[in-house]
Amino acid sequence: MAAPSRSVEVPVEVKDLRKSFGGHKVLDGISLRVPHGETLAVLGRSGTGKSVLLKLLVGLQTADAGSIRIAGEEIAGLNRARAGEVKSLNEIRKKTGYLFQQAALYDSLTVEQNVDFPLSRHSDLSESDRREKVRGLLSGVGMDPSDFDKMPSEISGGMQKRVGLARALALDPQILLLDEPTAGLDPITAAGIGSLITDLKKKRGITSLVVTHDVRGAEAFADCVVLLDEGRIVADGTFDELQRSTGPFVRQFLTGNGRSHGPRKKED
Repeated sequence: MAAPSRSVEVPVEVKDLRKSFGGHKVLDGISLRVPHGETLAVLGRSGTGKSVLLKLLVGLQTADAGSIRIAGEEIAGLNRARAGEVKSLNEIRKKTGYLFQQAALYDSLTVEQNVDFPLSRHSDLSESDRREKVRGLLSGVGMDPSDFDKMPSEISGGMQKRVGLARALALDPQILLLDEPTAGLDPITAAGIGSLITDLKKKRGITSLVVTHDVRGAEAFADCVVLLDEGRIVADGTFDELQRSTGPFVRQFLTGNGRSHGPRKKED
């Protein structure tokens, strides 16, 4: 949910976050929190700062002002140019899995090698133990063993997203950040990715923040949502609560993404 009223140590907590590029305000006082084991979807049109928010959360960009606490640690003020603070940021990043919008797999590595990459750099597991874990992760996201030795160019976009998700889970993160996980996928494949996100919450208790413009997908896997417009949160709550909103932008966004404003129907 957005705009925390009290300070509670939660996996992800953002207060009054601000970021501008030149004279353009991308994020203008964003506050939100994601409780343990819940999934928050951040919705909004293209260019509303959704992906910038994720980059700030993992320290790929630096906020102009505000607080970002990840797994109880403040990262907004960390200076990436100072060795000690870089080390602290890297330790925090190990607690966070990140799925890039285009999966961002290494073209020169096989599917299995892509998932093994963070383990080979940041874990003390033996090669055989790493191999067993990698194959378990790939199987867990629905990849067939016959695809483990393929190159990223030899598998579909949906399969690349699955491999990217397996890699994001390699270090057993407490927090999962996903950038447009269903973008560019057909409805059936997108639904499969949504089911994976739901399963991770149920089986691992992972706390997730998902940036997306896919209202239908987010409705299926998110506990709560926030809706951004022009760098500000204009609505937050459950889908039922947003559905009852009378705000013109909220109604336009929901209906424009295939949502109706009638009662929710049960699906078979």
